[in-house]
Amino acid sequence: MQKSTHSKNDKIKIERFIFRKKVIALTLVPIFVLMALFTFFNWVSDIYSSSNSINSFETINNLFFDDFFTALILVDVVLLLISFFYTDNFEKIIRNSGFIVSTILIRMSFGVNGLISTILILVSVFFGLAILLIHNNYKKNITKEIV
Repeated sequence: MQKSTHSKNDKIKIERFIFRKKVIALTLVPIFVLMALFTFFNWVSDIYSSSNSINSFETINNLFFDDFFTALILVDVVLLLISFFYTDNFEKIIRNSGFIVSTILIRMSFGVNGLISTILILVSVFFGLAILLIHNNYKKNITKEIV
């Protein structure tokens, strides 16, 4: 009897967490659209108001992606904090924290040029992949121990 109550409470917690994630996602869509439009109109106005030739396209990623990834990092941290209310599973917390670190590394790559930028992006991808593989192996080992 207690097992069904426990799983029912877990299901309710998961549904609440998913609902909160959906609310955050639906809030982010118009925010990102407004950010993109604002960035585009500022870029166009800078081109037309500039009497010099068009500025270098080296920093074209800085127009939108700096703010985009900053917002993603903030939202990731908020989701991680919200997840503390719904789970105390070590592996899930570490997995989510690792993904935040990957997002921070991508964001850092926009602040540097050349090979360092590429290295930061690759490290971010491999770090996220390593975290995912570690999480999946840990979960598989825990499942084997239970059975």
